[in-house]
Amino acid sequence: MNLKEQRAAAFKAAQDLLAKDDYDEAEVEAKMAEVKDLDARIARAAKGSDLLRQLGDLGGDDQGDQREKGLQETAATLGDHFVKSIYQDVKSNLGKSGYVARTPEWNGPESKAATDTQGSGTVFNTPVLTTFDRTIVQAVRPELVITDLLGSGSIAGTAISYFIEQGPVEGAFTTVAEGAAKPQLHFPDPITASDAVKKIAGFIKFTDEMLEDLGFVVSEINTRLLYELAKFEENQIFNGDGVGTNLLGLLNRSGIQLMSRNGGVAANPSDDESVADAIFRAATAVRTGSGLEPDGIAINPLDYQALRLSKDANGQYHGGGFFQGQYGNGGILLNPPIWGLRTVVTPSIAQGTAVVGAFRQSATVYRKGGVRVESTNSHADDFTTNKVTVRAEERLALAVRKPAGIVKLDLSTPA
Repeated sequence: MNLKEQRAAAFKAAQDLLAKDDYDEAEVEAKMAEVKDLDARIARAAKGSDLLRQLGDLGGDDQGDQREKGLQETAATLGDHFVKSIYQDVKSNLGKSGYVARTPEWNGPESKAATDTQGSGTVFNTPVLTTFDRTIVQAVRPELVITDLLGSGSIAGTAISYFIEQGPVEGAFTTVAEGAAKPQLHFPDPITASDAVKKIAGFIKFTDEMLEDLGFVVSEINTRLLYELAKFEENQIFNGDGVGTNLLGLLNRSGIQLMSRNGGVAANPSDDESVADAIFRAATAVRTGSGLEPDGIAINPLDYQALRLSKDANGQYHGGGFFQGQYGNGGILLNPPIWGLRTVVTPSIAQGTAVVGAFRQSATVYRKGGVRVESTNSHADDFTTNKVTVRAEERLALAVRKPAGIVKLDLSTPA
């Protein structure tokens, strides 16, 4: 029976009980309570039907028709993927308590406190209307591209095993006479290493009223949830200590090269090596120490600022001025690369440190599936407080096959 039929049956049962001379008052009150509960559920279902109509109307009739046909198009962003994948599930379960809506893992182009609710304590601190003001400007999200520097791969198991090459080759090629013995070359036995897949996860909460505006949900997932996930991932790739559930990051790997700026000589103690010269020397160390070609630099925003604003004796910016290139030649580059190497400016690198490396050949990020987004209204007191919890998570492992291809450079003033 549907809800209306259940209500009619409960109402008739209450009438039949009252028709008896020796009716049980408790039974009658129980039936009346059942009728009231069914009234509330019917009202919620009606609201759900209206909500579904609004979902279908989002973006115009064409988008509504596409959603109704199954939303087969590939989502461009994680937020779109969440909305598109969840639509049919929401449609069939709206109005029911305790449902969990899940989306498939997302492999598109490129995760707050556990008790925080996006409906309070933020810029959206006031009561939320059905439709949000479209002029709300989200906070700036800096580009995170360290994973673009690294090699990438997928993994089916829960760990990746690989070999780390050791030391120089013993022996060498040479010229030989006809019929003469040839020299033997020996590659030192590599070390077997293994890195386990780690999970990064977090969640945010939405109120029911927020969910009535799917455009807002999409923007929150894309500009907040996904960005926070990527920011934490980048910090783990660089600085993870390998303890517990943490990744073992690049800068904590055994075998990476450690360098610092050179101090001045006795004859001229003030002649310290510049930061730019030290970075070039680190790039050379990548070539000589690993045999690989450096392909990138990661540097803290404050250290990059010092380089970008440095001037020569004539007061000209080394990297070009704020209106045009050096000495009026060429156009301005917003974030010019250092020594022609792709430069990632990120707060994940501590101030006073730069990382130069052959990133793509030295290290690989393995992902088990993609980013997964799931939601439920049965977490904690979500159902009784009209909230929905949206969780995002991913699983990945970091393999560093050639540690010597990574140089950690100390930029502090030489002693």
